Amino acid sequence: MRINNLENENRHFTKRLGNFSVLEYDKDLSVNFFNAEAEYFGSKMGVHRRQLVIDMNGGNSAVVQAGAMQWMAGNVTATSGVKGVGDFFGKALRGAVTKESAVKPEYKGTGILVLEPTYKHIILVDVEQWGPGITIEDGMFYACDGTVRQNLVSRRNLSSAALGNEGLFNLGLSGRGIAALESYVPEEELICIDLNNDELRIDGDMAVCWSSSLQFTVEMSTRSIVGSAVSGEGLVNVYRGTGRVLMSPVASTTSWSAATTK
Repeated sequence: MRINNLENENRHFTKRLGNFSVLEYDKDLSVNFFNAEAEYFGSKMGVHRRQLVIDMNGGNSAVVQAGAMQWMAGNVTATSGVKGVGDFFGKALRGAVTKESAVKPEYKGTGILVLEPTYKHIILVDVEQWGPGITIEDGMFYACDGTVRQNLVSRRNLSSAALGNEGLFNLGLSGRGIAALESYVPEEELICIDLNNDELRIDGDMAVCWSSSLQFTVEMSTRSIVGSAVSGEGLVNVYRGTGRVLMSPVASTTSWSAATTK
């Protein structure tokens, strides 16, 4: 099999990790008269289409978000990724509480797998480098190696779900392999904070991922309700222990989420 013009003067690979590569468009040439202006100024502000390309030539497997596949070439087949009734109900529960698709298809074989274009930024992480695992914010999962395990990471106290704008569970990834995450913020803008038996308090859901070894709760910004009211701050996300947090410098912007679709 030979594939031509996947990379050219207008689109090129910007990052590679393992068998995962990010193909980025310098500007969108597939435009018409009505959206050409928006596409032009968008490209000047760094708003580019990006695609995840997964090399399957090593006979590896990949799990992707449901509906994300655009095309595949070679002897690559898709399965539901479900290994039985118990596995199905477990994945359905995980999807219900993490806002992720309940069943993510798994692709196996030899060839190439290309996912749908997205305007979001694609972050590639080596899961093994995060020690016991990495916990990600809801809706960020894009794809991962078939060797990466998915699990639920729960809060240490129920008040986190009752008080904060966060759910009781997040999706956790562990084991060996590469994972691709979708982010509204480019990777080079993320602030990396390494905690050593310390704590981090964030006003809002600005943390995009963190070490699963950290204790994550939602608490009042001060010790009393009156103090929180006087300070002007209400509830904050608290990360305690030893591990790493990747934090966005600005609050997540979801108003343009419709533009991130194909």
